[in-house]
Amino acid sequence: MEPLIASRHGSVSLRLVKPRDARILQQELLSNRSWLSPWEATLPGGPVSFDMRSGVRRLLQQYREGAGVPFVMEYDGEIAGQLNIWGVARGSLASATIGYWVSERVAGRGITTIGVALATDIAFTQLRLHRMEICIRPENHPSRRVVEKLGFRYEGLRRRYIHIDGDWRDHYAYALTTEDVPRGVLNRYLLGAVPPGAATVPPADRIGPA
Repeated sequence: MEPLIASRHGSVSLRLVKPRDARILQQELLSNRSWLSPWEATLPGGPVSFDMRSGVRRLLQQYREGAGVPFVMEYDGEIAGQLNIWGVARGSLASATIGYWVSERVAGRGITTIGVALATDIAFTQLRLHRMEICIRPENHPSRRVVEKLGFRYEGLRRRYIHIDGDWRDHYAYALTTEDVPRGVLNRYLLGAVPPGAATVPPADRIGPA
């Protein structure tokens, strides 16, 4: 995979993760346990690992193989979280999925919204993908607000889809294709041109409070 140019808007920037980031990322994960653990992927029957040195090495190996792109999100030049493009499929599918987390100390500042917009624009332009998907637990209202603000289209309920916080959890699936955003995700968001209601979950799929 060709090297990617770091992307930035205002105080928020994305760049490829580096091995030296492992220490800071590990500190953030350990200090944000109550904030992050309800949304973290887990291994059925396996322990949760906080060894970010091996984690970063694994992510960079996937990047070299073209299977994903691991970013750190920065806010005012300091690491605020991670955002990964993973499950990259080429050929006739040309799609991928985004996953992310942000530190509680900087939550509510729009970092994830801008980060997801920047990453999706990178996927559509530099990676030349056609479709980007985000899957979110119904209970994760802050993440659902991100896709609402960016106009990701609701595409369905996936039952017991990903092992999260020790069990198989239902997820809502959202997506965008290049045809949805001919001038870019971030540009559409900044111009206030996001179509209303794209991320609305139909009554038949709703789980718990709307």
